Amino acid sequence: MVENLLKKAAGFHGHVCPGLALGVRVAGLALREFAGRAEDEELLAIVENDSCAVDAVQALTACTFGKGNLIFHDYGKQVYTFVKRPSGDALRVSVNWVAPEETEKEKTLWKRYMEGDRSGEVLRAVHQRKSKKVKLIMNAPEDELFKVKKFRMRPPCEARIYQSVICARCGEKTMETRTTMLRGRLLCRPCFGKETGCRR
Repeated sequence: MVENLLKKAAGFHGHVCPGLALGVRVAGLALREFAGRAEDEELLAIVENDSCAVDAVQALTACTFGKGNLIFHDYGKQVYTFVKRPSGDALRVSVNWVAPEETEKEKTLWKRYMEGDRSGEVLRAVHQRKSKKVKLIMNAPEDELFKVKKFRMRPPCEARIYQSVICARCGEKTMETRTTMLRGRLLCRPCFGKETGCRR
C-alpha cells in the first residue's frame, strides 16, 4: 500500500526523491488517523516548509492550496499538522529521521553535483544516493521517522472566496483583501511595492 502511495505522489511531483518519500509516510499516517482523504475542507493540513514532502501531502490527502485546506507557514521546519473539522482533533508530525553518514566519496560526488557536474559518474552516484535514502525512509518504523503528538485545537476558518477588483496601476484582477489604497488608487501588492519601494 505504501508503495502505491509513493507512485501516486510521484505522478503529481514528477519524480521519486527522499523528500517525497518522507511526505508519503507523513500523509499515510494522517490518512490512517483520519480515515481517508479530504473531499472538501473537512481535513486541513498546516505545513511548515515548502519541500518536496508537501507535494505528497497534497497528492495523497487532498489538502491543497486550491481548496484552501492547505496552510503554509514558512518556518523551514519539517512539521506537518492535520486537523479534522468540526471536531478539532489534530495530529502533529515532526520529522526527526537522520540519514546515515555518507562516505567521503559520496560527499565529494554530491558536492560535484551541487556545483553543476552532470557527468555519468556523478549522476549514477546521485541516483544511488537518492534510491538508498528512499528505501530507508519507506521501510523505517514510524517511531524512527517521526515524533507524533495527538491533541485538540480550534480549526482555522474555512477558506473564503473574495471579490476581485482591478488594480489601478497594472489593470489586473486582484483579490480585494490583497490590495492597498494609495493616494486614492487601489493597488495590488506588486504595484504598491513599485510605487513606494516597500514590499508587502
